[in-house]
Amino acid sequence: MSAEYEKLRQCYESIRRQTDFQPKLAVVLGSGLGEFAETIRVVDTVEYSAIEGFPTSTVQGHRGRFVFGYVGAVPVVIMQGRVHYYEGYAMTDVVLPIRLMKMLGAEILMVTNASGGINEQFQAGDLMLITDQIATWIPSPLRGENLEELGTRFPDMTEAYDKELRAIVTRTANRLEIPIQKGVYIQFAGPQFETPAEIRMARAVGADAVGMSTACEVIAARHMGMRVCGISCVANMAAGMTGKPLLHEEVQQYADAAAPRFQKLLTASIQEIARSIH
Repeated sequence: MSAEYEKLRQCYESIRRQTDFQPKLAVVLGSGLGEFAETIRVVDTVEYSAIEGFPTSTVQGHRGRFVFGYVGAVPVVIMQGRVHYYEGYAMTDVVLPIRLMKMLGAEILMVTNASGGINEQFQAGDLMLITDQIATWIPSPLRGENLEELGTRFPDMTEAYDKELRAIVTRTANRLEIPIQKGVYIQFAGPQFETPAEIRMARAVGADAVGMSTACEVIAARHMGMRVCGISCVANMAAGMTGKPLLHEEVQQYADAAAPRFQKLLTASIQEIARSIH
């Protein structure tokens, strides 16, 4: 057994000593979106710091705990705060929570984040359904010896974001009359915001929104066979597009403003996915 898989098992055994909850769906909440976890019927909470060997988030606005409970009748596990590569962790630690939620029973992963808008048709506060991703500028979480216990050496990424799940979220947004953009998400390492030249490059390669998380998590999830859906809150327009400097406080401000629409869409989408997927 590799040291990486042994650490994962250690985290699993540690969390199982604290809860026996069996989730079917996992949710990762991004910057400014953590309050969604307060809206569900909570059964258990486990602080990241209480899990042996588990990495902990140091980013302002990220609570740092798992929340177990129900969205309607759907059993979920929610990451209230994620770990970022720029915090100094190894990429295997960044995706460890995703792998752990799969081991706990989750078969579907819904990722959310706050992003910078690259598409000139977007504006701050938009919600964007992620249709695909670009992870070329970050290390792959699968680099090194393959963890055969988790998945294949060369996982297919043709449908990184599940087509059926995307259709469900689109229908749900239309039914709720919540406007939603669609686009490709690109992850850079951070923590510095991108330069205008980097944003022009990202636009040239087909990206619509940029951030510092998510793509690596999706790679790990697909490696384990999870079906993935992603929604990004465009919290600001990216560097060079408005002529103004970028501030983390601005990201949080716009994410907070979009939170009611986001929570409504996420709640309804989770319930609709559970009804549609067997």
